[in-house]
Amino acid sequence: MNSMMTPAVGLSANHAARPRRLLYFVTEDWYFWSHRLPLALAAQQAGWEVHLLTRVRQHGERLRHAGISVTPLELARSGRHPLRELRTVLQVISAYRRLRPQLVHQVAIKPVLYGCLAAWLTGVPAQVNALAGLGYVFSSRDRLAQVLRPLLRLAFRLLLDRERTRVILQNPDDEALLLRAGLIDPRRTVIVRGSGVDPLVFTPAPAPEGEPLVVLPARLLWDKGVGEFVEAARILREHGVSARFALVGDPDPQNPASIPRDQLEAWRAEGAVELWGWREDMPAVFRQCSIVCLPSYREGLPKGLIDAAAAGLALVTCDVPGCREVVRDGDNGLLVPARDSAALAAALLRLLEDPPLRARFGERSRARAAAEFSVQRVVQDTLAVYAGLSPP
Repeated sequence: MNSMMTPAVGLSANHAARPRRLLYFVTEDWYFWSHRLPLALAAQQAGWEVHLLTRVRQHGERLRHAGISVTPLELARSGRHPLRELRTVLQVISAYRRLRPQLVHQVAIKPVLYGCLAAWLTGVPAQVNALAGLGYVFSSRDRLAQVLRPLLRLAFRLLLDRERTRVILQNPDDEALLLRAGLIDPRRTVIVRGSGVDPLVFTPAPAPEGEPLVVLPARLLWDKGVGEFVEAARILREHGVSARFALVGDPDPQNPASIPRDQLEAWRAEGAVELWGWREDMPAVFRQCSIVCLPSYREGLPKGLIDAAAAGLALVTCDVPGCREVVRDGDNGLLVPARDSAALAAALLRLLEDPPLRARFGERSRARAAAEFSVQRVVQDTLAVYAGLSPP
């Protein structure tokens, strides 16, 4: 990996006098651990002193052991109470003022908005703002999302169009949406394709014996298509199809689209799906799978699908932004319309009844993951963004 970790160049004398300090601002420590750790380690090797501002729950000590300085922040992703949010903004400003980073990399909508404001007020020289999908506000049909959408657009216009700022998007659909709306300057946008996958960790396995297993690997949110997945499982079972269906993930109470625990337990009691919970050993999970399914309504670039592709699995997902970047219909999987349980059931049935097709799709998935979505490529592309923002 060392060959791709080229330090940014062109630092002036006053910046060279102290270590180049890079601050990541993300909502949750588990997300940073699973999605951004390889990038942070590569940045360290490229000469950056790496700091992290996040809500610490599971991985604080592991991150510190990796040489990352962690500053805890109690950020409520779904919080809308004005006084609490103001207090959070002030804490972010205080952290930025104390740490004095030369570069901040802010991930997801709330860290981008609060971080941009803090960076402006504290004089941070350069910013990278990563919008990993456009999330609940842009994809949901809920009334709250419709109310928040114009406010978010106004904030983007005010905060993202600044010198020495780049906006990282994960797919061309999201970029086109923001450009059409005039929310960002095209000179400041970069597409970096997700968080990447290590093809040495996620590897193909022989086809499992016995009853086929279909897995949905994601946070258990309505807009991940979990309801449609459960209904598709019902349809197939009513038609006598022999297969198992498992949800691998947990609800996310911080997200307004989180599925209640009692609903999940009702599905399990009914026998519609198995609940496997959140798993760290996803390579082992995928070795048991025949098909991976993610009927999401919108994504940035779904890590679950990329990991499953590297594991050499046939994929079923929706023909929506993000998902169609990973799956080409008829090449390494099948695309179906979003929110359509019947179409989803039909696609799953086609693959369940055709093991050779599953194998062929799996081979193409593996090839595409290695060629297009490797973590090495993602890290290299992101470090290049950092280098382009280094002081003259």
